[in-house]
Amino acid sequence: MKKYVSDLKVASVEHINSKYVLIKLTQDEPLPDMIPGQFVEVRVDDSPSTFLRRPISINFVDRQKNEMWLLVAAVGDGTRRLARLNAGDTLNCLYPLGNGFTMPENVTDKMLLVGGGVGVAPMLYLGKELKEMGNEPIFLLGARSAKDLLLLDEFNKYGRVCITTEDGTMGERGFVTNHSVLGEISFDRIATCGPKPMMAAVAGYATKHNIECEVSLENKMACGLGACLCCVEKTTNGNVCVCKEGPVINIKQLLWQI
Repeated sequence: MKKYVSDLKVASVEHINSKYVLIKLTQDEPLPDMIPGQFVEVRVDDSPSTFLRRPISINFVDRQKNEMWLLVAAVGDGTRRLARLNAGDTLNCLYPLGNGFTMPENVTDKMLLVGGGVGVAPMLYLGKELKEMGNEPIFLLGARSAKDLLLLDEFNKYGRVCITTEDGTMGERGFVTNHSVLGEISFDRIATCGPKPMMAAVAGYATKHNIECEVSLENKMACGLGACLCCVEKTTNGNVCVCKEGPVINIKQLLWQI
């Protein structure tokens, strides 16, 4: 897939809470094709401590408005600078990078999309694409507390939303692998992104029940093109660059699966 380096215009910035910000980007020309699971390397300007681009999952693509959404967790100098962007600013992006989630061959396949923290980001675009092909995905979203849940109104547009919170302030108390929906439905495929312990637990569940499962890894990245070897992951096929041969990888290739 062709890659682009573009100065995209910030259409809007929504501060979801004190930590997360939703940045919507556009340009005069139609945005290129992007698939769920791919990511963007953004350049952070005017930050004396940020020398490398920052990898951010593609959260959503709105073709009608010609927008690409990025859900950013402002946790470091670079991402805090991104959170200070305003409508009308420009953001230099290298995109789309990496591979994407496998779409089901059978539209009736039971699809479970599991996201935790900022890892919910690629699940929204995946859910939208599944919905448009006639699938009825189920989202399983986990967070520490109700205040940490993100974009629930958007997720509800594309499928049933199941929630777990560690403190029980919304949905079922516990972790995503404790949710009752796992005992109610026999799933055919699982896609997940989030903290590694969560993904490992989901991978373990999928392995135990013989369910096809893909994870979107969040290894530290620098170049985004497979040149710097910063994001190497050991797999059954040897070392792979997550930015190029991932970030989406089938759990059967992972050495850390439970």
